[in-house]
Amino acid sequence: MARDLAVVLASGGLDSAVCVAEAARDHELALLHVNYGQRTEARELQSFHALAGHYGVGRRLVVDLGHLRQIGGSSLVDTSRPVETGLPEDGAPVPSTYVPFRNANFLAVGVSWAEVIGARALYIGAVGEDGSGYPDCRAEFFEAFGAAIEAGTRPETRVAIRTPLIRLDKAAIVGRGIELEAPLHLTWSCYQAEDAACGECESCRLRLRGFAGAGAEDPIPYRSP
Repeated sequence: MARDLAVVLASGGLDSAVCVAEAARDHELALLHVNYGQRTEARELQSFHALAGHYGVGRRLVVDLGHLRQIGGSSLVDTSRPVETGLPEDGAPVPSTYVPFRNANFLAVGVSWAEVIGARALYIGAVGEDGSGYPDCRAEFFEAFGAAIEAGTRPETRVAIRTPLIRLDKAAIVGRGIELEAPLHLTWSCYQAEDAACGECESCRLRLRGFAGAGAEDPIPYRSP
């Protein structure tokens, strides 16, 4: 029996890899990757293709949204601004690594592609409860975007946004990835290094905390202290 097609946004990071593994349970996959001038653009793209290869996905789309770097406003695309270290705290301001309205840009591309190729779902590995307080990672944002899809596409188009990780913390995400046999060794989460993960940025610390909480060893290399 043929399975519905799903577009999955895949950065090459931990969350997106587990999201791909979730989508692969029920769907034929089409994987979407976005280069937007981020510090680790080349390393993330490498992980994306490795992840797609692992799942045997030939339908891949890599797009360039370099305007996000031109717009700026984030330490991920502006190397003159420092990347925060340490873990996020409740009530802390939105960190400098927030790329203004990035997920809306990503989802817009995903919906366009999904409508053309006949995909019925668009997956994104957004995390609400254990993230960095990014406003475009909240459940209500994705609900609102779903309404925009319904209003702005052809009457016969049906593309549902799926956020299977939205209410999980990093330990639960790691555990789920292990359960689904996701290739976590192929992923990359560091915000600022491409040879070995820095272990200091917020993303690295969240990832390390997740593996520790799941009682597992992180399989990617880190710089020696």
